[in-house]
Amino acid sequence: MARTITYREAVNEALAQEMERDESVIVMGEDNAGGEGSPGEMDAWGGVLGVTKGLYHRFPGRVLDTPISESAFIGAAIMFVDFMGVCFDQIYNQAAKFRYMFGGKAVTPVVIRTMYGAGLRAAAQHSQCLYPLFTHVPGLKVVVPATPYDAKGLLTAAIRDDDPVIFFEHKALYDMAGPVPEEGYALPFGEANVVREGNDVTIVTLGRMVHTSLEAAQQLAGAGVQCEVVDLRTTSPLDEDTVLESVEGTGRLVVVDEANPRCSVAADISALVARKAFGALRAPIEMVTAPHTPVPFSNTLEDLYVPDAQRIANAVKAVAEWAR
Repeated sequence: MARTITYREAVNEALAQEMERDESVIVMGEDNAGGEGSPGEMDAWGGVLGVTKGLYHRFPGRVLDTPISESAFIGAAIMFVDFMGVCFDQIYNQAAKFRYMFGGKAVTPVVIRTMYGAGLRAAAQHSQCLYPLFTHVPGLKVVVPATPYDAKGLLTAAIRDDDPVIFFEHKALYDMAGPVPEEGYALPFGEANVVREGNDVTIVTLGRMVHTSLEAAQQLAGAGVQCEVVDLRTTSPLDEDTVLESVEGTGRLVVVDEANPRCSVAADISALVARKAFGALRAPIEMVTAPHTPVPFSNTLEDLYVPDAQRIANAVKAVAEWAR
């Protein structure tokens, strides 16, 4: 029986269950063990947003702090995706290539958990969506869960995987609650989830934008437009079949992506459909993304920067009215 817990709690539970299952699993990163022993603290902080709180005493010696120097470590966790640049060589030129370069004999069972996304007024250096950079690199698996259920199941699968996995957790989703089974479970990579069925327009999206897209779809249903919403879940591997099958059924596509538009997941999905399902299209493909600018710090500007339900609804209306 599934309980209702938050995205943050689902990630914590997946870590705890996998650490119980396999003694070789450790957690390392910035501020995981920080705060222990300070006045008023009975436990370590569990990271800046408390995601690993409670694990420090439960698994002695296996929840480790690292220096604030990403170039000196890359292991089980990193604080913000924005800091990946200073340790990118270890990721894309080393970990991603070991299996290939050693003829399949080497494994790199590392999960790099990282926070991403705008909406918390954290400015340009703490708010980016950089999953397109890692999706581009062969040898990396890229996971972008949208719900507490997916967060736990996909993180469990990531920990059990022998390849390097970049696991993206949107900061604005940590307090979102949803049903999650108590027992451990793993969700397969490369299987998108159709979170809403419809026959008028396909919306393909991921991460936090799944919820924004569902909000837009609910609004549009009142106007007689039924959207099918596809949550990619992972961008590498990518579930091309589910995307193409949906578009072949609706004939119309809107791709929603919080990342910048150039060389993005939105651009990749648009190109995929244009190449492999062009004959099914009855309207031009629309992309709803952030603009090609850094994330602004201003509250008003950041709210304009992140795609919202109205922008998605407008894009859906544009393709739904085409050639009717």
